[in-house]
Amino acid sequence: MFALVAGRFAQADSRARAQKYLLGLLSGVERKNSWSLAELAGDSSPDGMQRLLNFYRWDAEAVRDDVRGYVLAHLDDPSGVFVGDETGFIKKGTKSAGVQRQYTGTSGKIDNCQVGVFLTYVSRHGRALIDRELYLPQKSWCADRDRCREAGIGDEVEFATKPELARRMLARLLEAGVTVGWFTADELYGDNPALRDWLAEQAVNYVLAVSCDYQVTTPTGPARADVLAGRAPARGWQRLSAGRGSKGHRLYDWLLIDPGPGERHQLLVRRSISDPTDLAYYVCHTAGPVPLAELVRVAGSRWAVEETFQFAKNETGLDHYQVRKYIAWYRHITLAMLAAAFLAVTAHAERIRTPPPPHPAPEKGAPEPILIG
Repeated sequence: MFALVAGRFAQADSRARAQKYLLGLLSGVERKNSWSLAELAGDSSPDGMQRLLNFYRWDAEAVRDDVRGYVLAHLDDPSGVFVGDETGFIKKGTKSAGVQRQYTGTSGKIDNCQVGVFLTYVSRHGRALIDRELYLPQKSWCADRDRCREAGIGDEVEFATKPELARRMLARLLEAGVTVGWFTADELYGDNPALRDWLAEQAVNYVLAVSCDYQVTTPTGPARADVLAGRAPARGWQRLSAGRGSKGHRLYDWLLIDPGPGERHQLLVRRSISDPTDLAYYVCHTAGPVPLAELVRVAGSRWAVEETFQFAKNETGLDHYQVRKYIAWYRHITLAMLAAAFLAVTAHAERIRTPPPPHPAPEKGAPEPILIG
């Protein structure tokens, strides 16, 4: 694994230190911060590990590209989905780059934390984080350049929303010549019209969660997503699996609403089997006709990301760092992503050698989308 990125570390000391750091991230050490990784490497202090993250000359962006290439080379599949999502890193104090009291799904409440926006690749072969950006709040950080400089954030770094950060990572994918067949994300991204328009311009198929008040263009004028779902006949719903979970197939009732001729967008609605009032909405954009089951599969791919975050935090110390500087955050996160990618690829190789028994097929049917016009 280290041979993949060894050339990114020009100095012998930094190269040896990076290899020890990665081995530590892959080890069974409970807390994978600089102190514990240094102790595992036989060092008397964490200074060497801190130098790797803060001072040695190496390009974390180039290593990120190596991680992306490694993941796609081993886990790529025509049905693969790129997923945008964020996760929180609970922190103490006020000095770490981007930290402030803000909501994070990590704790399910407003907490003192940093928030990272990530791009994850999900396929039937496995899943792994392939890109990352640190979210910097506008008022408490980007508007305070002195505070930014203290945390190592250059004056050229400007405020960007989370959807803008997702777009930045997707643009890097496209610039690298990667075919992005599908993209999905939650309401924070789906409710952003600039991101949706950009994806359409780039000919990227997407299934994006949206709020219940999302306005759907229809032949008779715009209408709210929840209003359209309420008007749909009972025959339009179809029970399908959105993928396997820890307890088997995640079954829901699904409805696909087609606004009519000339519209490239469709509205996908998910309904809980146990609580019919629990609905979720998705806007879908595709270059051509796509079966309902495929749209459902893409929508369900997003749920794998939480498990991917948890795996990287538990197994490769994604959130175990103790750094304050902007560059150090990117360096630790990138190395943790590489370690997690190695484990995902290794697991896939093992599954090929010893395939699991086949799963029973989920329920399915084939009604047509409900036409509005």
